[in-house]
Amino acid sequence: MAKQIIWSLRAQKDRTKILKYWLNRNKSNDYSTKINELFKEAAKLIAIYPKLGRPTDQPNVRLKVVRDYILFYEEINNQIFILTIWDSRQSPEKLEKLMKK
Repeated sequence: MAKQIIWSLRAQKDRTKILKYWLNRNKSNDYSTKINELFKEAAKLIAIYPKLGRPTDQPNVRLKVVRDYILFYEEINNQIFILTIWDSRQSPEKLEKLMKK
């Protein structure tokens, strides 16, 4: 049975920022639509198979790679919380600071 997916406010902002970036860069909505669908598909897979993602150093937090992005999520009871979407081309030090917040 699939678990309920809940996108955190941070993850929602991350996704919006990513989609706007690609819309502005490409002057077309095509790639933004495509990457958004990939995020949704990844979330659906995680809902069905919560242990699909790789474990992280953070207790109960896993990650799922989607192209150049990483979805960090946590399973709590019957829910999956998408915590943040990270552009893996950024400095890892930024991620460490973000995850400590």
